[in-house]
Amino acid sequence: MRLKTLEIKGFKSFADKTVIHFDERITGVVGPNGCGKSNIVDAIRWVIGEHKISNLRSDSLESLIFNGSKTRAASGVAEVSLTFENTRNILPTEFTTVTITRRFYKNGESEYRLNDVTCRLKDIQNLFLDTGVSSDSYAIIELGMVDDIIKDKDNSRRRMFEQAAGISVYKTRKKEAKQKLEATENDLSRIEDLLYEIQHNLKTLESQARKAERYQEIKKEYKRISIELAKAILETFHVSFQELEQQFTTETNRKAELDATIATQEAALEQDKNQLITLEKDLQTHQKSVNDLQNQIRTKENEQQLARQRLNHLQEKANQQSQFLSQAGTQLQQLQENITNLTTQLQQEQQQLQQLEISGQSLSNTYQQARQSWESHKSTLSALQHTQQELRRQQFELEKKMAVGETSRQNTERLIRQYEQEFQQRVTQLQQLQDRKTSLTQSIAGIQQQLQQLKEAHQSGKQQILSLQQSLDQLREQMREKTRVLDARKNEYQLLKSLVDNLEGYPESIRFLKKQSGWTSHPLLLSDVLNVQDAYKTAIENLLEPYLNYY
Repeated sequence: MRLKTLEIKGFKSFADKTVIHFDERITGVVGPNGCGKSNIVDAIRWVIGEHKISNLRSDSLESLIFNGSKTRAASGVAEVSLTFENTRNILPTEFTTVTITRRFYKNGESEYRLNDVTCRLKDIQNLFLDTGVSSDSYAIIELGMVDDIIKDKDNSRRRMFEQAAGISVYKTRKKEAKQKLEATENDLSRIEDLLYEIQHNLKTLESQARKAERYQEIKKEYKRISIELAKAILETFHVSFQELEQQFTTETNRKAELDATIATQEAALEQDKNQLITLEKDLQTHQKSVNDLQNQIRTKENEQQLARQRLNHLQEKANQQSQFLSQAGTQLQQLQENITNLTTQLQQEQQQLQQLEISGQSLSNTYQQARQSWESHKSTLSALQHTQQELRRQQFELEKKMAVGETSRQNTERLIRQYEQEFQQRVTQLQQLQDRKTSLTQSIAGIQQQLQQLKEAHQSGKQQILSLQQSLDQLREQMREKTRVLDARKNEYQLLKSLVDNLEGYPESIRFLKKQSGWTSHPLLLSDVLNVQDAYKTAIENLLEPYLNYY
C-alpha cells in the first residue's frame, strides 16, 4: 500500500484546488515558515478521521474552511481527498486504487466518501484498521511528535512500538470487545429486569391474551353476522324496492282513477255551484219580493190603522151626531146620509182590509216557502263545501304520496341509469383489457422466449464469472494470508530479535553477566540444563518457574 496523491480544495490556506503527487522521487515537503507545510499534515489527519479540533490547530470546524482574503472570496466548502495504491491488497477491498474524501460545508453538513460513494467514518476506520494508518498513527509525523517520542511523553514510545508490532489493532479490538461485553452485561441486567417484570405481568398478559383471542373470535363472528345482516338488508331492500314499485304502479293507477273521480266530482260541484248561484239569485229575487211585500204589508197595516182610527173617529162622531139628533132634527137627514156614506165607506175599507190580510197571508206563505228552500239550498251548499274540502284534503294526501313515490322512482331510475352506465363502462374496459391481454400475451410469449435465451446465456456467463471469481477470491485470499503470515513473521522476528538483544524480561543480574566480557562465551540457563519426561514437565516448570532463567 502506497500513498499516491493528496487533493486539497478550500481547506485552511489552500483556496485553489491543489494536487500533490507522492511518487518514488518525493521524500518530503519543505518550505519557509508559514507556507502551509503543517496544513498538509492537518489535511491528511482530517481526511483520515481526526475529529479533535485542537489536533488540527483550529478553534472550530468552520475555521477549517478558507475564510477569504482581500483579493479572494471565501470558500463554501472544505474538501480533501487521499488516494492510495492497493496493488498488494493490504486494504480489504477488490479495488487497486482507493480514494477517501471528506467534505465540510459552511452550513454544518459533512460527508465521507469512499471511491466517490457515500460512507461512514466507521467504514474508513475499519478499512485502515490493520494497516497502521489512522488519525493518531505514527505513520504521520507532525511537528512536536519527535520530541514526544524521544522524551517518551505519555508512553508515546510504547504506542509507537505497539503500532509497529501490530499490537494496537488487537488492543483496539480488545477495547471494542470490552465495550461490547459491558453493553451486553447492561443488556443482560436489563433483560433480567424485563424478565422479572414480564413474569410479574405474565398472568395479566395471559388474561389479556385470552381476552384478545376472545375479542378476535367475537370480531370474526361479528364480521360474519354483519355480512349476513348486510345480505339480509340488501334482500329486504330488494323486496322493499319491488313492493314499492308495485305500490307505485298501484298508486299511479289509483291516482288516475282519483283524477277521473275528482274531475267528475269537480264537474258535479261546478254544476252544483251554478245551481247554487241560480238559487241564490232566485232567493235574492224572492227576498226582494218578500221585502216589497213586507213593505206593502206595513203600508197596508198603517192604512188599516188609519182606517180604524178614522172608524173610531166616525163612531165617536156618530155618537155625537146621535146625541145631537135630538137636538138637531134638521140635520138628521144629512147625518143619516153621512152615516150611510160612512157605512158604505167603512164596508169598502173592511173589504180592502180583508183583501190586504189575504194578500199578506199569501205573501207570508211564499216567504216561508222561499226561506225553507233557501235553508235547504244552504245546507246542501255546506255539505258540498265539506265534501269539496275532504276531496281536496284527499287530493293533497295523494299528491304528497305521489311526490314521495315519484322521488323514490326518480332516485331508483337514476341508480339504475348509473348502474347501466357503470356496466357499459365495465364492459368497455373489460373489452379493452381483453384486447390488451391478447396483445400482451402475444408480446409476452416472444419476450419469454427472448428472456429464456437471455437467461440461459446469463446463466452460463454467470457460472463462468462465478468460477473465475471464486478462483480469483481464492488466489487473493491465499495471497492475503501469505502476506499477513509474512508480515506477522517479520514483526515477530523483529520483536523477538529486539527482545533477545535487549534481554527483555530477564533479571538485571543476567543482563549484567551478559554484558561482562570476562564471563563465559556460551553460558547455559537452568531451563536448558534440565530435561525431564513430558509427564513431569508441567510440575517442574511450576515449581522452578522463578529460577528457570538463572545461569
